[in-house]
Amino acid sequence: MSAARKVLFVTPELAPWAKAGGLGEVSRDLPRALAAAGADVRVLVPGYPALRAAFPAAREIARLDSPGGVLPPARLLDAAAEPRLCLLDCEPYYARGGGPYGDADGADWPDNRLRFGLLSRAAALLGGAASPLSWRPDIVHCNDWPAGLAPAWLAHARGAGAATVMTVHNLAYQGNFPRHTMEELGLPPETFAPEGLEYHGQVSFLKAGLHYATKLSTVSPGYALEIQRPALGFGLEGLLARRAGDLSGILNGIDTDTWDPARDPHLASRYDATRLEAKRPNKLALQRELGLAEDGEAPLLGMVSRLVEQKGADLVAAIAPDLVRAGAQLAVLGSGARDIERLLLDAARGNPRSIAVRIEFSEPLAHRIEAGADIFLMPSRFEPCGLNQLYSMRYGTPPLVRRTGGLADSVIDAGERSSRRRGATGFLFEDPTPRALHAAIERALAAYRDAPSWRALQRAGMARDASWARAAQDYLRLYQRALA
Repeated sequence: MSAARKVLFVTPELAPWAKAGGLGEVSRDLPRALAAAGADVRVLVPGYPALRAAFPAAREIARLDSPGGVLPPARLLDAAAEPRLCLLDCEPYYARGGGPYGDADGADWPDNRLRFGLLSRAAALLGGAASPLSWRPDIVHCNDWPAGLAPAWLAHARGAGAATVMTVHNLAYQGNFPRHTMEELGLPPETFAPEGLEYHGQVSFLKAGLHYATKLSTVSPGYALEIQRPALGFGLEGLLARRAGDLSGILNGIDTDTWDPARDPHLASRYDATRLEAKRPNKLALQRELGLAEDGEAPLLGMVSRLVEQKGADLVAAIAPDLVRAGAQLAVLGSGARDIERLLLDAARGNPRSIAVRIEFSEPLAHRIEAGADIFLMPSRFEPCGLNQLYSMRYGTPPLVRRTGGLADSVIDAGERSSRRRGATGFLFEDPTPRALHAAIERALAAYRDAPSWRALQRAGMARDASWARAAQDYLRLYQRALA
């Protein structure tokens, strides 16, 4: 780009302080990469308690006195960080325990339409002619439904405003709320139409963003195609197909400093592609930590995931006994649907030396599973991008994934024994069934027993460029098209 662009990056999540999924990590890492590429980036995020505690010296830079005349007053706080953070401070909405979207038990906050309506309204204000700041963005980059109303407000604002980019991280979450949300948020009445934000009689935050944003993106090329079809369009496939010319699929990157087996402080033994023999102590240490039989020869399969049907956790539970019979071990970390948790825990209780299940989330243990496992499982029914397959390749732990979305875009299948592919990085399978998953695992276990081929598979994955630098350049080009 010929000149630095000013970008307001709007997000409901920001790792490590407020995170419900991969969006939190993207919101931390992509703005850093954009700034490194020359953009002038500021991140707008609600002032959750963890963020206020992390930046106690954040100073007030503007007051938003009842934006739109219906929402409560709020403040903008400038946090000393790189890139710059703008904390949207409104204690009635954000000074709560739990996560970004719900309480400690996982129940959604009943006023999420107001909490994120305020976030969208603040983003639109900062992107418009009436902004209280001297810094004016060229682009307002909105992420997922909580920021989806910002393009609608900007499209109906007086005066020149920023161009908008709407990024979908998971189309299944749309932010659909009752009709009276229009009056509660002071939305322009004309936006409540099929060619607007109305969706089956409700107000849809995500549909607003998809309809009004200048350009659209999602987190992998494959997912950009999938969401234009009924199976994964969740009712918005028609709108997305009509806007196909404005929709880009940009594969996520990862933080290659945090996820680096040569420097990872959580590991028993650090290693790289030239010292793969130093990976083995991590397997033995993980087996000891989880109470598995300490057997360097037994193939160890790892999974770090939300334990829900979307992630295929039920498929793993269904074939767990088959893994034990095949002489393999299984290490699972995550939480989710109670019935799936129970199935996995039952399998572990019946085979404590072969299956370990931890119903929690632990960042250090996630690193140790990535390093200690031989094969990493991601049998997702759909996966907009996925990050763990990128982590596992970097850690020399070939991923076994379903051919969908970003998984298909990022993993090169090893093929059958008779036609092993050069440059392969993992294993893919088609049908979301226990049988298909089991067949793919059998294929991976056969490859594991071929040591030279396995080393080549590991090294090919570790050589893959998974940094954010490439994605940042793709976003800068997208911004340029939006401005044009």
